[in-house]
Amino acid sequence: MSDTRFDVVGIGNAIVDILGRCDDAFLAQHNAPKGHMRIVDDTTISALYAAMGPSVEISGGSAANTLAGIASFGGRAAFIGKVADDEFGRIFAHDIKAADVTFSSKPVAGKEPTSRSLILVTPDGERTMNTFLGISTDLDDGEIDPDVISSSAIIYLEGYLFDRPDAKAAFRQAVKIAKQAGRQVALSLSDSFCVDRHREEFIDLIRNGVDIIFANESEITSLYETSDFEIAAQNAGRDTRLAALTRSAKGSVILSEGRRLEIPVAPVDKVIDSTGAGDLYAAGFLYGISAGLGLETSGKLGSLAAAEIISHMGARPNAPLEKIARAQGIIN
Repeated sequence: MSDTRFDVVGIGNAIVDILGRCDDAFLAQHNAPKGHMRIVDDTTISALYAAMGPSVEISGGSAANTLAGIASFGGRAAFIGKVADDEFGRIFAHDIKAADVTFSSKPVAGKEPTSRSLILVTPDGERTMNTFLGISTDLDDGEIDPDVISSSAIIYLEGYLFDRPDAKAAFRQAVKIAKQAGRQVALSLSDSFCVDRHREEFIDLIRNGVDIIFANESEITSLYETSDFEIAAQNAGRDTRLAALTRSAKGSVILSEGRRLEIPVAPVDKVIDSTGAGDLYAAGFLYGISAGLGLETSGKLGSLAAAEIISHMGARPNAPLEKIARAQGIIN
């Protein structure tokens, strides 16, 4: 859009990801539910960090991963999140800026430390997240920059951030600013446990302000309290203008105003690490929508980005996604 500064601005948890490998026995020993995200305190994450093997540290968080993916496609991306004035805060700011994502949030001194997520990857590629929330969930309306929101074509909200009242208020403020400026609002449901905690508020937000929702199969069935994906999908299609629902190896289903598209997964030789698959699917899809490429092409870009990210450790692309998409003929 010619009157925008950014294609997508994301609002979410500013987290430093600490990635490492382990086996199922390690997860059991530390009471970490495989394949899920659990909230832990500083003591628990420090103990896990001490017990795990070698690790890689990089700026992360669900929405931040998505914005880095959009930038990798060549999109104009910005991120709003809260970090502390500490070592991990500096790591986060440096890494996300290095990914060509605008990040102007000021570090905060004297409060909680910067948030961290210790991500354990088992040999089957499944990721288990142990997250110390730290200062990121203290985000409030003071961090919401009206100029950034109103000058972005799409505002992308991370469901994980919905656990604190101030963050909820910040979300609603961002939605109000976006709607007044005629912008689109997208929401990621983030995790089935997150949906369980905030089901009614999520449904209210979806029906009264959200244009695009992202969810995987477990999240969307949890939202509508059914074990039947098709029933959940019908409800999603009714409640929002556009829904992109991912189903792992089954690909994704896109629902838009009575239209349904099924997008296959992009091929990948071996799943190394599933961390960030949903985040990068959202990156490809949002980039496509913001660029006016249509639903099918946007879905294919989502599948491409998800396939690239699960083919290696970490939730950031190893190669420019724009270059891969052009080589595969998805975009010109």
